[in-house]
Amino acid sequence: MLIQPSVIRDEYISYVRLEKNYSSNTVAEYEKDVDAFLVFLEVEGITDLNEVTYPEARLYVTGLYDRGFSRASISRKISSVRSFFKYAHSRHAINDMAFRSLHHPKKKERLPAFFYEEELGLLFSACEGEDKKSLRDFALLELLYATGMRVSELTAIRIQDIDDHLGILLVMGKGRKERYIPFGSFAQTALDNYREKSRPLLMKQKEHDWLFVNLRGDVLTDRGVRHILNRMMERASLHSKIYPHMIRHSFATHLLAGGADMRSVQELLGHSHLSSTQIYTHITKEHLRKTYMNTHPRA
Repeated sequence: MLIQPSVIRDEYISYVRLEKNYSSNTVAEYEKDVDAFLVFLEVEGITDLNEVTYPEARLYVTGLYDRGFSRASISRKISSVRSFFKYAHSRHAINDMAFRSLHHPKKKERLPAFFYEEELGLLFSACEGEDKKSLRDFALLELLYATGMRVSELTAIRIQDIDDHLGILLVMGKGRKERYIPFGSFAQTALDNYREKSRPLLMKQKEHDWLFVNLRGDVLTDRGVRHILNRMMERASLHSKIYPHMIRHSFATHLLAGGADMRSVQELLGHSHLSSTQIYTHITKEHLRKTYMNTHPRA
């Protein structure tokens, strides 16, 4: 009996959301990638997933290149559709060889962008102030840099996740994996000021336990954090583009440059694999090389 691809798609999205327990952002990416592939099948007149063979898979990927997607995006889309077919094979005996034998495009080795300590100093200076907005923004930046957490992790923090006595906080990472991250006295002071002088004013008589809130007293979103950081960049007169992960990259780079061991940084970042953390060793080596070339008299 022919099972409609859309039916298997709905089953699969429920599977990654409920059984695999992926984050809402990850589920949304899978959903977008699988839906795009099903649109491709419609255009090609394919109504049975068993009809998808290697040539169809190659045609789909070629179309992605023609539309200007990056190698990293294409690699992710292949992984999403491959995972979808793997599920369809295990639950409905759908042939999954088409994408199983498809190779990922080679990624360009691109070093993550990060801030030098002087640039971070300018960012911190840009949001100093005693008004409720400045106190919140300063605490937000301090916590991002002190912990290296992802923005999605930052916006999910609740008041009770912070242990002020031990100087640690509980973070819910990718795949709903929990980890504890320490933070220092600078972040502690900024958090204290925010919670005592700013958050009560921002809450506007609302009651919830999310740590960071917007000007209406609602939970601060990932988009809100990006807006705050962009405003800091403008005030600091820094002309490079900023994205929240740059703070995370700076955290890891500065730790390794200061002598931290790789395993500790991996644990702090919440990386499942050490290879994800090793990219930062390339940054620190490149930084050393540039410093040498710029300062040694006979370089």
